[in-house]
Amino acid sequence: MPALTVYALRVALSYLGIGFTIGALMLGVRGVSASSEVLRLRPLHLELLLIGWTVQLAFGVAFWILPRLSDQGRGNEWLAWGSLLLLNLGVLIVGLGGVLSASAGVLIAGRSAELLAGLAFAAHAWPRGRRYSLRKPSS
Repeated sequence: MPALTVYALRVALSYLGIGFTIGALMLGVRGVSASSEVLRLRPLHLELLLIGWTVQLAFGVAFWILPRLSDQGRGNEWLAWGSLLLLNLGVLIVGLGGVLSASAGVLIAGRSAELLAGLAFAAHAWPRGRRYSLRKPSS
């Protein structure tokens, strides 16, 4: 398994564990009528699970499972590494920005990083998927 996939899956599983823990804390606080300060973690909880866990998992598995290019292996790996860096940066900026009630500019910067991550990964994966779809069917 490629190193990028290993790191992506480890971070995705970390996001899953942290997101579930935050969710459990928020449910627990509601159940015992304790202070509602923990409920301010909801934006981080959502960001970790919806973007951090699912998208990072998809990126990692796609990098591993898409067909290799015969002449270039897995293609431009720098784009894939850059996409994971941008994705994690965006997740942390948006998640923590929501918790800290950051300005709209901070949240837009985080979402822009996530968008750029998606575009970078698409640029990396497109030739691999396209090459596979252009193969002639065997008879």
